[in-house]
Amino acid sequence: MNFLAKAMLKKQLSQLPKDQADMMLRAVEEHPEIFEKMAKEIKEKVKNGVNKQNAAMSVMMAHQNELRNILMKQNNLKK
Repeated sequence: MNFLAKAMLKKQLSQLPKDQADMMLRAVEEHPEIFEKMAKEIKEKVKNGVNKQNAAMSVMMAHQNELRNILMKQNNLKK
């Protein structure tokens, strides 16, 4: 992940507690393909008239098992 993308992600995650933000940042760095795929799907839904929040929720629900596995691995590595 390039510096600019990482800085933007950190800003977006600034509302989370530091440990959760760090976990999300590591997940994105270690599995960029799934997050890029989700971003493209969200962008396509928005392009087709779905509001951004609903598009994001829909895509996250569609990928919830993948996300859960990634975040569980991140959480287990932390321990």
